Amino acid sequence: MTDQATQEPQETQEPSEAQALQLQQHFSIVLQVRDYECDQAGVVNNAVYFNYCEHARHEFLKTLGIDFADCARRQINLVVVRSELDYKASLVSGDVFEVNVRLERISRLRFVFHQAMRLRDSQKLICVAKIFGAVVDANGRPCMPDEIARLVGPVPVKQNQTD
Repeated sequence: MTDQATQEPQETQEPSEAQALQLQQHFSIVLQVRDYECDQAGVVNNAVYFNYCEHARHEFLKTLGIDFADCARRQINLVVVRSELDYKASLVSGDVFEVNVRLERISRLRFVFHQAMRLRDSQKLICVAKIFGAVVDANGRPCMPDEIARLVGPVPVKQNQTD
């Protein structure tokens, strides 16, 4: 698989808040379908799209100064609590495509990764995903460490809805 992030990876320094907000707006990684990811019909197996999304999220987090494996070693566990993926078209062996990622905080303890896959050349939409996440500590309790809170942004203000 070829990986090519369109954002320059940050060095060991954590990004500034302005850089973090800029990266939240758009991150993209280029991947290529491998033969063994395809099923008997010759298209990428449906479950593999979740792997592509996960890889893109981890690379995105690295650009924000968050190393997924290091967080786990420190018992800061970033977990998926819900996944939604809408398939629009199929990928086949050899296709080169982009996975775009945007991060949004949706509550005090939860955030969502908005993701889209498009063919690199034609920009044809392949799928759209929403991956809802949270952070849990060593005891499995929801938490929001400062280093993560700074990156996911402020808690959204709930607005009163009148119908």
